[in-house]
Amino acid sequence: MPLNTLVIASVAFQDHITRSMLHPLRDPLLRLKKPPHITANSRAKERGLQRQPQQEEREYVLESSPPPLTLAQKLGLVACPAKRLTEDEWTQVKARSVQQGESAQPCAICKEEFLLRPQVLLSCSHVFHRACLKSFERFSSKKCCPMCRKEQYETRVIHDAAKLFRHECATRIQACWRGYVARKRCRTLRKSLCPKDNQLRRKFLEEKLQELNDSFVQYCHVDTEAFLHDINRSLSSSRRVFQQLERKCASEPRESDWAQIWSQIIQRDVWDCPICLTALCSPSLQTEAGTSNCQPSRRTVLLSCSHLFHQQCLEAFEGFSIESRPSCPLCRSVYHKKLI
Repeated sequence: MPLNTLVIASVAFQDHITRSMLHPLRDPLLRLKKPPHITANSRAKERGLQRQPQQEEREYVLESSPPPLTLAQKLGLVACPAKRLTEDEWTQVKARSVQQGESAQPCAICKEEFLLRPQVLLSCSHVFHRACLKSFERFSSKKCCPMCRKEQYETRVIHDAAKLFRHECATRIQACWRGYVARKRCRTLRKSLCPKDNQLRRKFLEEKLQELNDSFVQYCHVDTEAFLHDINRSLSSSRRVFQQLERKCASEPRESDWAQIWSQIIQRDVWDCPICLTALCSPSLQTEAGTSNCQPSRRTVLLSCSHLFHQQCLEAFEGFSIESRPSCPLCRSVYHKKLI
């Protein structure tokens, strides 16, 4: 081999190694280039924290223009890189990635969910965070897939994980809303329909009764104690009026009325004083009662309400009564009395 050809081949291999196999940061010719200015917006955009409009969520290939061929590739000493993938081939790669569930799983580098952070699809159908893949390439000093170790891959920005995350969030929001509507409807039905269980039915009726009481008290718009006091005063006045009417209507019984009252006593066949609970004694009652242990000194009084008492017992009862005209100790009616 001529010397010139050998020199050209060695220079071509050295140029190929410098450009392709070594990391760009370690290339002495590229160290002089200053990195672009990194701002807060660019960092937020890389992390996916900045909200992007809907029209920007499109898929595109990073590094769409192929790198220039090295001298070794032009001379045929090194194989040329493969051709760029077409849209149909990218569609097949994405379908294979979806079938494997790459976007639904966490990132293989950081082990975190994709959420809304930018993600990239490699030509080998593996999916990573864009920032994670960039850091991996910088620290590994070569460009190879972290999963299958394929070199010289192509990268395409996709948004499948963001769509899945939005769909999951929308599903959770709809589930919460449906649960809220169902619980609200259940509470409404429980307030209007009486349950079948005994304990629940009792609680339901107690609540309804409490609601009625509260509405009644609110409707009155007065003090409860004063309201009840007015009711008691009205009842007392009504009772006094009826008592006065009863006293006016009560007239002295005639002889025929006393005979009818006496017949009622005989039919009842009770010959004991209701006050002292001893036998009633009177010349007219000895033949009817047939008693032998009675005291003739204690006379008997017949009331117009057909009740019999000892005269002394009835007078003692009338002495302790606070009413102007006492009532019968048994039936509480105004009476006229007659000694028998």
